[in-house]
Amino acid sequence: MKTIKILGTGCARCKATIAVVEEVIAENGIDARVEKVEDIQDIMAYNVLSIPAIVVDEEVKMKGKVPSKDEVKALLQ
Repeated sequence: MKTIKILGTGCARCKATIAVVEEVIAENGIDARVEKVEDIQDIMAYNVLSIPAIVVDEEVKMKGKVPSKDEVKALLQ
């Protein structure tokens, strides 16, 4: 099972990122758990300065934009 963390403070772009990631997981039957990380100290621990960011299995994969479904799918393969 993959662990996916969405780093963000709860802004509209962060919520949109969570929605896209959850849609891709559901549509493709991916075995993954999504966690929201909103605490600024926890976000800074990943050395991320632009949010939203996507972390897959503790590796930062994307930051600073809302991804497309295709981008998320590619990250999780």
